[in-house]
Amino acid sequence: QRYLAESGGGSVQTGGSLKLSCVSSGDIYTSYCVAWFRQVEGKEREWVGDIAPAGTVRTADSVKGRFTVSQDSALNTLYLQMDSLKPEDTGMYYCAAARFWHCPDSASSFPHWGQGTQVTVSS
Repeated sequence: QRYLAESGGGSVQTGGSLKLSCVSSGDIYTSYCVAWFRQVEGKEREWVGDIAPAGTVRTADSVKGRFTVSQDSALNTLYLQMDSLKPEDTGMYYCAAARFWHCPDSASSFPHWGQGTQVTVSS
């Protein structure tokens, strides 16, 4: 079982920034896809972005140009830098890991999850 723990959430105003971190229990970046998802109560979990084992980074169109996914493998940490935040970015943000060479987009494909960190953007 891979342990994942997110941190860095909080409340900001529109246009503000936050940086989320996700620490893993061990070195997963050489063989696991690691991803960020977000969820608003009553809605399905939405894919935000990911990093494949080969280092390929992807971000969703809804956050492209505003959010950046990165990692520090020496610290076993995945990051989500969020800039120009909007109220529609409000939600619980989760990191997830799956042993795939190519990252899937579906939350159901990820067996390992953190507990989530809340992001609230006010107008």
